[in-house]
Amino acid sequence: MTTLRDTETVRDLSDPELYRSGDPEAVWALLRGRTPVRWTEREHAPGYWSVTSHALVSQVLRNAGAYSSEKGMRLDADPAATAASAGKMLIVTDPPRHGAIRRIINSSFTPAMVRRLTDTMRATARAVVAEAVEAGECDLVDVASRLPLSVICDMLGVPKADWNHMLTLTRTAFGTSEAESDPLRRSEAHTEILVYYSELIGRRRRDPGEDIVSALVNGSIDGRPLTDSEVYLNCDGLISGGNETTRHATVGGILALMAHPAEFDRLRARPELVDSAVEEILRFTSPALHVLRTATRDTELGGRHIREGDRLALWLPSANRDEQVFPDSARFDAGRTPNRHLAFAAGTHFCLGAALAGQELRLLFEEIVRGVRHVEPAGPVRRLRSNLVWGYESVPVRLEGKQ
Repeated sequence: MTTLRDTETVRDLSDPELYRSGDPEAVWALLRGRTPVRWTEREHAPGYWSVTSHALVSQVLRNAGAYSSEKGMRLDADPAATAASAGKMLIVTDPPRHGAIRRIINSSFTPAMVRRLTDTMRATARAVVAEAVEAGECDLVDVASRLPLSVICDMLGVPKADWNHMLTLTRTAFGTSEAESDPLRRSEAHTEILVYYSELIGRRRRDPGEDIVSALVNGSIDGRPLTDSEVYLNCDGLISGGNETTRHATVGGILALMAHPAEFDRLRARPELVDSAVEEILRFTSPALHVLRTATRDTELGGRHIREGDRLALWLPSANRDEQVFPDSARFDAGRTPNRHLAFAAGTHFCLGAALAGQELRLLFEEIVRGVRHVEPAGPVRRLRSNLVWGYESVPVRLEGKQ
């Protein structure tokens, strides 16, 4: 083991500008090849270890005992907000309580709810693609937001009449583009969402349905019902998490097909490859840039001495480009198999909504393969300035449907 701290200059992976105008893939490749566990000292923020190889990211994700989530799930989070959420919100809770909250949420996925969600996904996917083709020109970021938000609203039990209202509020409160970055507007929208869910929680206590809010308000852990605060926090986490992955994977997947037209033709000729293509889209786009863990004890990782309390940022897109696991990893391969990507993380915190997100993407890309003949740029692609979401601010395109 070594306690060596790195001094050679390498771009700080926590710099959000890297993901808007830089080349993170080159930095990830350099680190994977030379120092897949590397310390970064920061002048105005706490230092952290970057973990960039598939094997080591997987090792940390699967060891909840040595690497905790309760000290925060992302770099530069507000410490006060993290402390208020720890042990209450699913993503910042360690076992065994993590498993108890997860079981409550999973209990809502009855056969009837799953059928309802599938119907919602299919109808929304069909409408989204048809309307985009009819318009002829659109911004993919706007188009891609509709499907995940409709599914989240349906999951949480929001009446359909309120979906468009919640879509507007959610994009304002959780949006990551510069156009949506006004702190006052974000705060107001977030407050309005919480007020809405406060009223919905009251209704579901009196009249439960087959939805996640009903499961949360009627669930208990060790004989104690969840508090309203715990219900709010978990609704918040589901809204923000469920929106971003599917939204940006959709946009990135269409861009990947535009950049690899032979793969688009391959999918049209063999639509049965949509399942493997969706897994490749998730690997290739990896919208969640990093997840954070905090060492609970002194340990060793990749030959480095990790001290108790050290923070580790696990860079998921880097792991998903590891040539040791994904040969020719820079190429989009609609038929890639096996595909052991970590877009949804792994271990205890494997994404609760992974199956739903995969189904959303499958139904949407089935409609794209079936109904779109050609897609071309209609303006510049603008990436987000974010070290949390590897996604897009604007992607204008022109679409041509099949005759």
